[in-house]
Amino acid sequence: MVYSFSFCEYWRGMDRLRAFEVFVTVVAKKSFTRAAEALNTSPANVTRYVKDLESHLGTRLLNRGPRKLSLTEAGKVLYERGKIIVDEVAEVEALTSSSTVVPRGRLRINAPLSFGIRHLAPLWPKFMEKYPNVDLDVDLIDRIIDIVEEGYDMTVRVSRGGSASVVARKLATSRHIVCASPAYLLRHGRPDSPADLKEHICIGYSYAPHAEEWRFTDERGKTHDVKISIGMQSNNCDTVRAAALAGRGIILQPTFMIGDDVRKGRLEPLLSEYHLPDAEVLAVYPTGRHLSAKVRVMVDFLIDAFKGIPPWDRQASSREPAEVDLIRA
Repeated sequence: MVYSFSFCEYWRGMDRLRAFEVFVTVVAKKSFTRAAEALNTSPANVTRYVKDLESHLGTRLLNRGPRKLSLTEAGKVLYERGKIIVDEVAEVEALTSSSTVVPRGRLRINAPLSFGIRHLAPLWPKFMEKYPNVDLDVDLIDRIIDIVEEGYDMTVRVSRGGSASVVARKLATSRHIVCASPAYLLRHGRPDSPADLKEHICIGYSYAPHAEEWRFTDERGKTHDVKISIGMQSNNCDTVRAAALAGRGIILQPTFMIGDDVRKGRLEPLLSEYHLPDAEVLAVYPTGRHLSAKVRVMVDFLIDAFKGIPPWDRQASSREPAEVDLIRA
């Protein structure tokens, strides 16, 4: 069954737009009560808006269980389209207000430890000079945090997925490389195919989506999932990198971590004819209609800082062709 909605009709009144916002927030928060808290209203009002929306559309949008809410087929369609509308309205409101509101106050930011030290720390002094009324509070934590629950205004993530409860703006692409030190390869040889990794010592990153299974795609588009033999595992990329530099095993790491090591020959790329999944560097902040000026200017600042070729790949792009081939993922 296919559901269609006349969205132009909803723009005729702010009450209908508010109903969209309430419904989207209920789905994102998975609770009428938590949605009411986020919207600074009562659970009764939230319930009324959702019921009125269902009555107007003539269909149920949510299945209400004793402990869990779930979307109906119509609810899924409305949520996907309604979230776009709510986010676009928030974007317009923020753009019109940002010209008159001076960014100020404490800005709590979370970012991955290794990425934050290498690629964000040099940017903070420039931001502080440009926006002297914004006080930065930066936490570097590798685990994925809950922005709302842990009280952050925004976070920078290296991720392959999103969430209904946040908005994500892409900053850059993070390519991945399998590599090892020349000393390790001299002792153990080079793998010719992903399957050969089973005979090698690998060093895993424990926060990776599949830390003990690496996925490759060949030139024909066929995937190769390899259960690796982990000689060491860590929740910190710098620790993984250090072990590889010491010749202790093969690693799978992003170019923002080991691009310079590859360029200088400290690590050698392997299995370059196979593709590894890319990840995106994202600026992430909670969904909602009102985006503060301090978050908006930070997101715009980071987008500008990382535009074009990512900084960890810029030096490589200016090298001679033979050397560029060395870092091809």
